[in-house]
Amino acid sequence: MKKLLALCSVAVLFAGISFAQNNSLGEPDPENVGADSAMASLREVSVDKFEREGSWNVHISSDDGVIAGRLFQGSPIMKEPLEEDEGKEDEDTQVYGVKVSFFRRGINSFTIKSGRPMPIEGTVKTISLWVCGRNQSHDMYVLVQDYFGSNFELYLGNLGFSGWKKLTCVVPPSPDGEHGIVQSNAYFGDKPGLRIIGFRVDCNPVQAKGKFYMYLDDLRAVTDLYDIENHDEDDMVDNW
Repeated sequence: MKKLLALCSVAVLFAGISFAQNNSLGEPDPENVGADSAMASLREVSVDKFEREGSWNVHISSDDGVIAGRLFQGSPIMKEPLEEDEGKEDEDTQVYGVKVSFFRRGINSFTIKSGRPMPIEGTVKTISLWVCGRNQSHDMYVLVQDYFGSNFELYLGNLGFSGWKKLTCVVPPSPDGEHGIVQSNAYFGDKPGLRIIGFRVDCNPVQAKGKFYMYLDDLRAVTDLYDIENHDEDDMVDNW
């Protein structure tokens, strides 16, 4: 009997490990991010499609190299359009390219920032971006600003891959509404949300030499719009 119980325990243990490993292979599930209520209305929204000239700026220290950014014709083949964008593929034909010419190897980084912060309504669960890498193991972060204007960085992923790849990060919920990334607060208004500032790439000092190219497209977010969509029409707006 004891042997049977031991075998059952081992089987359950391996099943749990297998389940956890299988769940970790996919993209983050927005429904499991800060899931503390059944009342949710998740929607994937477009933040920027990189179609407007001059809306993004690039920077690197003048001691580390020279950087340039511009739009190019192109698009990831694997990208699936949002429901509201079906039939409008001819309006999404460009990507944003970045070229960095390093002076020397070293510990350095460069930024890609929007001309102005890009707000996202609701409570943001995940942020995704299509990136075309050149198999250089640099680390990429998304720079965000929360409800109170505090700045944070979220790890998007490593650029050690070739071709297009969709990078996704989770926006961790605030544990108490005061610490961490706060996206709403009942005491200071009724406009929950997050603002995306841009991106930062921390370069691998071994591979930060010569020229490095990367391309960006289709910045999206999965956000919970329950409070906004279920706001009573006769309810007053606390924005005065």
